[in-house]
Amino acid sequence: MTESILDALSPADAERVLASGRALTLPQGWSPIAESTPADKAYLITEGEVSVRKGGVEVATLGPGSVVGEAAIVNRTLRSATVVALTPLRVVHFTSERLTELVDQVPAFGDALRAAAAARVDRG
Repeated sequence: MTESILDALSPADAERVLASGRALTLPQGWSPIAESTPADKAYLITEGEVSVRKGGVEVATLGPGSVVGEAAIVNRTLRSATVVALTPLRVVHFTSERLTELVDQVPAFGDALRAAAAARVDRG
């Protein structure tokens, strides 16, 4: 399983990030992010598991503490993968604008997001 992006933050910064988004519950089978679409949102998974698929082929499975959708926002590109909920999910939803604000307001979060985005690009 993946490490939590919040691990790189102080407790106060982690709380600020979580409070800045909107908590949502998404059903199993839901696809909140589709490949080759504009980067308008990102999700921090707090419970559950997702499949990350490129061209219909699973390239990763992510769980609590992972952020999905950030790479396209950070890199200003179209989505490089589709994300499908393997289980019911609890997530924190961020608009691209809010995520960009958080990157500026919470430097450690910005660093963690850029590192996560770079790792995804490196994996292909």
